[in-house]
Amino acid sequence: MTDPHALDMDAVGIWLRTNVLDADGEVSAEKFAGGQSNPTYAITIDGEIRFVLRKKPPGVLLPSAHAVEREYRVTNALKDTEVPVARPFALCEDPAVVGTPFFIMRYVAGRNFWNALLPDMTAAERAAVYGEMNRVLATLHQVDPVAVDLADYGRPGNYFARQVARWTKQYRATETRTIDAMEELIVWLEANNPGRTVSRIVHGDYRNDNIIFARDEAKILAIIDWELSTLGDPLADLAQHTLAWRLPAEGYRGLADADLHQLGIPEEADYVRQYWARGKTAPPPQSEWAYALAFASFRNASIRQGVYKRSLDGNASSAAAAIHGIRAGEIAKLGWRIARGEHDAMLRHADCTSTSAAQ
Repeated sequence: MTDPHALDMDAVGIWLRTNVLDADGEVSAEKFAGGQSNPTYAITIDGEIRFVLRKKPPGVLLPSAHAVEREYRVTNALKDTEVPVARPFALCEDPAVVGTPFFIMRYVAGRNFWNALLPDMTAAERAAVYGEMNRVLATLHQVDPVAVDLADYGRPGNYFARQVARWTKQYRATETRTIDAMEELIVWLEANNPGRTVSRIVHGDYRNDNIIFARDEAKILAIIDWELSTLGDPLADLAQHTLAWRLPAEGYRGLADADLHQLGIPEEADYVRQYWARGKTAPPPQSEWAYALAFASFRNASIRQGVYKRSLDGNASSAAAAIHGIRAGEIAKLGWRIARGEHDAMLRHADCTSTSAAQ
């Protein structure tokens, strides 16, 4: 069977030599492992990894999904700012080369952390990593979109209303059963929009595994996977990022069950305070922060429901598919608890076990 993700290396080599400097030589590619929705490849020139190719996946796609063109644009706009990105070199919108549009960026060698607990580090090293993640997120949100020619990268203002509508539509399109907490959240989010008008560049999926750190220090070399980026409310970006503090390690790669003080990882409240201090702006009212967290939970649950539905459509094993649906329901319940006023609500592993058993 033909690999749908295999690249025509002759075509890639010709295109690289025509469009990218210092790309002469024997070209080969190896697909990165992991969960990228946009297939991503290490491009080797004469045995040395030099570039990364990121492309849309094959097949029929939603019109706004897998937008590598937008990823190229935002990283190209940020490449000379204080926000660390993998410098992009060229965009190819012609599907004839590798089957779908793609772009080429610099290969950044470093560390990528999939476990938020950072188990192989000392407490001081963990504190430094989290401090750096906090600093860079605040730096991103201070960039003026107009100054980097991204004024039209998204619609300014009314971000939460648009996002609630978008993810509600996505959820309805993949709904397989009634999740009471999702129904409650949809109504609550529509009725309690705080009406914020702040508009900045938001990453949309800022987390430790979408960041490349230097090998020998707690320094971020590049934020990657900008697929969900747009102009939006930085409060939503911060809430999505800190949702990890509300979720357990098992099944969610979160921090809720951990002894953060012993690990050297800041508590959520301290982490959020650091962010606002770095941004030199006053924190929002508690009601707005609760709204952002409830929205982040709703969005996360909607995404997981989509994964569940695609698993069913792909005839995945029932056990593998069912876990995505269960997690969507669990995170929706967390969001509804936050919306109801449980500002310190968390989803711990014991809660997940009992919920799963009940289902």
